[in-house]
Amino acid sequence: MKAVFLDADTLGSDVDLSPIEAVTGELARHPRTSPEQVQERIKGFDTVLVNKVVLSREHFEACPELKTIAVVATGLNNIDQEAARDHGIKVMNVTNYGRSTVAQHTMALMLALATRLLDYDRDVRAGRWGQSSMFCLMDHPIMELEGRTLGIVGYGDLGQGVVERAKAFGMNILLGARPGQATGEVDGYPRIPMDELLPRVDVLSLHCLLTDETRNLIGARELKMMKKEALLINTSRGGLVDEQALADALRAGTISGAGFDVLTEEPPRNGNPLLADDIPNLIVTPHSAWASREARQRIVQITAENLAQ
Repeated sequence: MKAVFLDADTLGSDVDLSPIEAVTGELARHPRTSPEQVQERIKGFDTVLVNKVVLSREHFEACPELKTIAVVATGLNNIDQEAARDHGIKVMNVTNYGRSTVAQHTMALMLALATRLLDYDRDVRAGRWGQSSMFCLMDHPIMELEGRTLGIVGYGDLGQGVVERAKAFGMNILLGARPGQATGEVDGYPRIPMDELLPRVDVLSLHCLLTDETRNLIGARELKMMKKEALLINTSRGGLVDEQALADALRAGTISGAGFDVLTEEPPRNGNPLLADDIPNLIVTPHSAWASREARQRIVQITAENLAQ
């Protein structure tokens, strides 16, 4: 097996790639690869590893020796899968590596929003606590999670991890049926249509893939259906939520807060409605929910196991 990793830096410098090297026998590494460099760098290799580098039909046509693409992530949006099938190229990805870290990040966003953690921290740093007429500040309303209802859209490995942790906080669980998905009971939790779910939840957490059916799953109409006190969490994919509609809803108080780890363009070089500095109770993190060292090392191990099959 002759393999090349086109964007090795996306896994970080602190992971050990030796499990992949042991399987491939030869692994060429490039920290990053621009679109213009892809063709030259995959030529002569039968196995290509990528995270976010785009591979298209033109690459496959120019490299008939290519047999395997190993995506060191779950999403396959950067691979022309139809073209890969046409050329007999096996495409593999990595799943079930980030349950702990993504669920932890999801709960961190939920807790920070519910307790108004960043608002109170800013108040203290601005000297407002020192100026208070009493021993504490109570300017921002705090939500107790116990007894509240959490809606999960996408009850796979990550959604299940969040449910486990949310139950420890005493939350009630409802599942949302995505377009075309059957309703009914799953693991003892009701899965109900989105229009029934949205008015009932105190927190909505998204854990589904971005498809034509889920793009803008949550827009202005859906946000208006939610409680004014509700929180929206997205640690899944940018594009599941209409970002301009969410920015407008937060400014108008249609919902109480939102925590996002993903945006439609990453990195957001051209700006984004959610990066405006006048949006209340919004936390945006830089697609870092997946990135614990433990999770990244699991990606390496699972990729090695996939290649060995």
